[in-house]
Amino acid sequence: MYLGIDLGTSEIKIVIIDDTGRLVAAEGEPLTVQRPHPQWSEQDPAQWWSATNLAIGRLRARHSDLWSRIRSIGLSGQMHGAVLLDEHDRVLRPAILWNDTRSAAECTLLTRLAPELHAVAGNLAMPGFTAPKLLWVAEHEPAVFAAVRTVLLPKDYLRLLMSGEKVSDMSDAAGTLWLDVAKRDWSDSILAACGLTRDNMPSLVEGSAPSACLKADVARAWGLSEQVVIAGGGGDNAASAVGIGAVNSGDAFISLGTSGVIFAVNDTFRPNPQSAVHAFCHALPGRWHQMSVMLTAASALRWLCQILGTHETALLEEVAALSLEEQSRAPIFLPYLSGERTPHNDPVASGSFHGLTHSTERAALAYAVLEGVAFGLDDGLDVMKQAGSHISQFSLIGGGARSPWWAQLIADVVKIPVVTHRDGAAGGALGAARLGWLAVGGNEAEVCRKPEVHARFEADAGRAGQLESRLKRYRLFYQQQVEARRLLP
Repeated sequence: MYLGIDLGTSEIKIVIIDDTGRLVAAEGEPLTVQRPHPQWSEQDPAQWWSATNLAIGRLRARHSDLWSRIRSIGLSGQMHGAVLLDEHDRVLRPAILWNDTRSAAECTLLTRLAPELHAVAGNLAMPGFTAPKLLWVAEHEPAVFAAVRTVLLPKDYLRLLMSGEKVSDMSDAAGTLWLDVAKRDWSDSILAACGLTRDNMPSLVEGSAPSACLKADVARAWGLSEQVVIAGGGGDNAASAVGIGAVNSGDAFISLGTSGVIFAVNDTFRPNPQSAVHAFCHALPGRWHQMSVMLTAASALRWLCQILGTHETALLEEVAALSLEEQSRAPIFLPYLSGERTPHNDPVASGSFHGLTHSTERAALAYAVLEGVAFGLDDGLDVMKQAGSHISQFSLIGGGARSPWWAQLIADVVKIPVVTHRDGAAGGALGAARLGWLAVGGNEAEVCRKPEVHARFEADAGRAGQLESRLKRYRLFYQQQVEARRLLP
């Protein structure tokens, strides 16, 4: 048995798979995000550890017959977060998360201080990445910065508490902007531009390699052997790719979670930062990937449900009952509730509905949200094509993959077939468990099999004209928002 732990933004998810690759058990524990100021997004790392222990405890109690057979643990997690530790490994401040956009000015500074950034890191400096966050701390919290001895990514902080070791993997480290992505090693010059050295960084391993074993006290508390191996693991999207078998050049998926991601595997490093496409290491050796990221996806639907006081399932049923004529009259929604990355690199972009009337009902609002996310994915796909990605089919994963109606809409918008898989919502946790299996000798071809297709969605040519017209308006409304901001004092 192999355990996978995924530290998401809204939930800790833990799964167990067996040596046939079957998902046999799963548990989750919710997390909360703190937003003390506009553009801020933070979490207390102590919450991650508490949630992990609660979920482990329930999993152990409900599946005691499996527990003694666990041989390894894989880790997956939200990328880019900054966990700052002092010389005694104490957390100095709340972790600054991937969707925190306060460090826009520091992105400009980093680009000036490290002119080699785009070529070496393969990405534009964006507020979501880790490096600008440290420049912000240096400027606004100098006492905290002076006390920093180690910077860890979120899942790697869990590893530290589990094992006592400071280790990261290539895919997650690539999202810091401190990694030389082609060489798969820390860049001394970019670290120096942020007032850091590799002594402040964890050591690096491939995601499928062993990184540590459980500490004795954690092993006792969890009822596991001290010989349980912890794999290097991966950033959430790279781990999700492993989970659905996207491990070879040309494989691709869309993830509908808090954020929306298009992920395409490459056998070489193909940076194209000018279009805000990300180029990162994969969680497996000798592979890279391109990625477009929209900061708000399924979380936009959750946001709307909270406002309307309803549940996603009920709202999706109402959307599915809309006629094409009713869809054509729905508002246009810009899903930029946390700013946007690909393709706009616009941390102050904002969400909005366009075309509201007295007759607008909540089903139309929900349709607009689902459509707006699909349009945002299409924007990202356009620039990935320009960056050299060739995609013939998408797997759809994440919480949003549970909605066949949304899957069909995405296929209609991007004009590429979309398939869903059994256990597709398991995402990074499933991939983490597979990486754990690889770390104790699993064969890649066996471990990373593509899961059985649950459903296939072909683009409906009959909707193309209506959607293309609405997509043009969607893009126009964003440009109008940019123009309107220029009028602000």
